[in-house]
Amino acid sequence: MKKKLDLKDRGRHLLVIMVIVCIGLMLGALTAPQMVAPVRSAAGYVVTPFQNGINSVGSWLAKQLSGFRDVKKLNEENETLKKEIDELSQKNNELVQNQSELARLEELYQIDKKYSSYPKLAAEVISKEPGNWYNRFVVNRGTKDGIKVDMNVLGQGGLVGIVTNVGENWAEVRAIIDDESNISAMAANTSEPCVVTGNLLLMDSGKIDFGGLKDSDNQVTEGTSIVTSNISDKYLTGLLIGYVSEISLDSNNLTKSGTLIPAANFRNLREVLIITELKATKEDES
Repeated sequence: MKKKLDLKDRGRHLLVIMVIVCIGLMLGALTAPQMVAPVRSAAGYVVTPFQNGINSVGSWLAKQLSGFRDVKKLNEENETLKKEIDELSQKNNELVQNQSELARLEELYQIDKKYSSYPKLAAEVISKEPGNWYNRFVVNRGTKDGIKVDMNVLGQGGLVGIVTNVGENWAEVRAIIDDESNISAMAANTSEPCVVTGNLLLMDSGKIDFGGLKDSDNQVTEGTSIVTSNISDKYLTGLLIGYVSEISLDSNNLTKSGTLIPAANFRNLREVLIITELKATKEDES
């Protein structure tokens, strides 16, 4: 009990002493400011570096926060730019496709004008045999559209082939480059007959064969146009097949043979024109 009282007394005494000291310091500051200066100076040495440290840390944190905000903003802008680039790429691809389609249709239009005397029907290629070339393919026109076997088919540039099989809404075409193709043809400038045969192996170099040409006056040279002959039993007269790329005299010294560069593009056929008139019908009408 006595110990508890002693502790309380000591606490009271300490409190009284602290109050007296504080009052004394306050009076001293009012009456003699120069006495407080050393205390302020000492406090400055301790507090100022601490304040500077806090300010530095605050500035660093502010910069980091600003950096995080900038990074977030840059990421958002980057995502926006990626979307815009994707949209522009898609639009560019569409424009390229549209330009390619327009070019193909323009070529078909020119072919249509060139052979304006023949009635025609446009068709799209829907399938082909495996391989690099469109030597046999199927189009989306058939008997319901009036398509018949042996109708001639044109493409960008010139003659493509002939219809060999027909269904209600499809038709199979054998191209002039196919190994089984054999066409009675003639030189456009002399009307001398020859035979054009398909050759898929040779087609890898962009050419097909021709032979049996009589050209004693040497009028058929590189670049001469070869067209379908009037004596052909299935092909209408005057359809452009291709251009002479090589020509030489045969061993019999009577005829010449060589290679042609086909007028049509057989690596990428998308649309064709089917002449809806048979050679036999045309001759009967004549």
